[in-house]
Amino acid sequence: MRASNPLHDEARRHQQQQQQQQQQRMDPTDIDEPMKNQVDVVEKEGWRKLLAFLGPGFLVCIAYIDPGNFESDLQSGAEYQYELLWIILVASVSALIIQSLAANLGVVTGKHLAEHCRTEYPKVVSILLWILAEVAVISADIPEVIGTAFALNILFSVPIWIGVLLTGLSTLLLLALQQYGVRKLELIIAALVMIMTGCFFAELGYAKPNAALVLKGLFVPQLKGDGATGLAISLLGAMIMPHNLFLHSALVLTRRIPRSDKGIKQGCKYYMFESGFALFFAFLINVCVIAVSGSVCSQPDLSAENRANCNDLDLNRASFLLQNVLGRWSKILFGVALLASGQSSTITGTYAGQYVMQGFLNLRFKPWIRNLLTRAVAIVPSLIVALIGGSSAAGQLIIIVSMVLSFVLPFVLIPLLKFTSSKVKMGPYANSWPVMCTTWLIGGAVMSINVYYLTSLFVKWLIKSSLAMGAQVMIGILVFGMILVYLIAVGYLAFRVDREITYLIVSDEPSNMDPINLEELGHGPSSELQPLPRKDIIELQLPRDV
Repeated sequence: MRASNPLHDEARRHQQQQQQQQQQRMDPTDIDEPMKNQVDVVEKEGWRKLLAFLGPGFLVCIAYIDPGNFESDLQSGAEYQYELLWIILVASVSALIIQSLAANLGVVTGKHLAEHCRTEYPKVVSILLWILAEVAVISADIPEVIGTAFALNILFSVPIWIGVLLTGLSTLLLLALQQYGVRKLELIIAALVMIMTGCFFAELGYAKPNAALVLKGLFVPQLKGDGATGLAISLLGAMIMPHNLFLHSALVLTRRIPRSDKGIKQGCKYYMFESGFALFFAFLINVCVIAVSGSVCSQPDLSAENRANCNDLDLNRASFLLQNVLGRWSKILFGVALLASGQSSTITGTYAGQYVMQGFLNLRFKPWIRNLLTRAVAIVPSLIVALIGGSSAAGQLIIIVSMVLSFVLPFVLIPLLKFTSSKVKMGPYANSWPVMCTTWLIGGAVMSINVYYLTSLFVKWLIKSSLAMGAQVMIGILVFGMILVYLIAVGYLAFRVDREITYLIVSDEPSNMDPINLEELGHGPSSELQPLPRKDIIELQLPRDV
């Protein structure tokens, strides 16, 4: 028999004391109520077990098929046909690997990414990371607002600025859906993903792209010209969304997973399969958007007006282009898919905001307050731009927001890579060396691409600007000084040694893995061990006071 590990025994005793204290504080009439809202995972392997895990991946995959991604896909197909489809394949595989790390962090430790950041970093650093996380949530919400407004304009001829205001009604929609429980909400999101998939497959039937060229674009990498490089960077950088990492690491905490070596391993495995299944639909949708755009804009008999639309394609122009070339039903299908994308993104963005606020500040707003605040902050700039510049300026705002998300990404991705590679955080479930090298290579490539993209855009703007030489020099010094500070901050996160122990040890079964002696590392047991499922996380999704 394996000798008992004193550190594990002490952590288990601490865990039992926490549970007893929590039960004593609870109202006896409340004890069984959270059980109605959690999702229990059956012990026996099979389709019922997979169905129990099914759900979080569909909420996560929405970020890969939001209106911002559609805009990049449309431009890619319009300018380069199917040549950049391989970027979507590479980005989708990379996204699956990174999202799996976020899920593993929650399953193993019982805490989501925002909570880890709060407990690990000094208070000032934690607050700065929280601000950047809120910027990411708001920036991700702006394309959803604009995309929904475009969809309302396509389907009902509603002016863009009125459509922006109407997106505020999504608050009422979200509250109505929440009353039916998290599982039904996950099913609704999955249904919206299927609607988008069906719409774009129908679009393929109208557009009839060349199948051989589509397959070549998927599996033969090619970049022809500086413009293709810029679009490839945009496509790759937009695939991993900062707020999505917070979201995924929290959503997995709603499942009751057995706290044994076998249970944790199976939880990580099933969440990877579930995420892959959902992200496969997101991959298909992105491929369909590029293929339809590439097929329509490569037709030799396009009119001058349609050719002009292809040269500067955005969400609004795409609808008119599809109607002119493929017919009215094609425009309607695009509008329905865009509306489904905007509304489903609203729900996931609101949840991500809740988890960020709860994790970093240990604060919980009522969902309708949180949704209203997020919507208001996103609606104000969208409304101003729509009123002043119309649909064209609104489309440009989506591009600007994508740059902001690229800027914020390292401050979310680096902590995730660090925590999942740390035995202090993950114990014996920390990333192996091959996984660690692969994920840091992916993360480093995405972050380097984003920094390069933002820097090159600034240099081009500075060169082409009509400012005096002195003003250009002063602005250049200021901006490159900020870039230096940015790189120093990224380096701090990358090379700082993790100190706070959060490895969740609650198994009552004999471990078949070598125990990690954290005392040898100079650490004591964590004071914040929490059981799964997390009652507080479930209540964020299903408010009992509404």
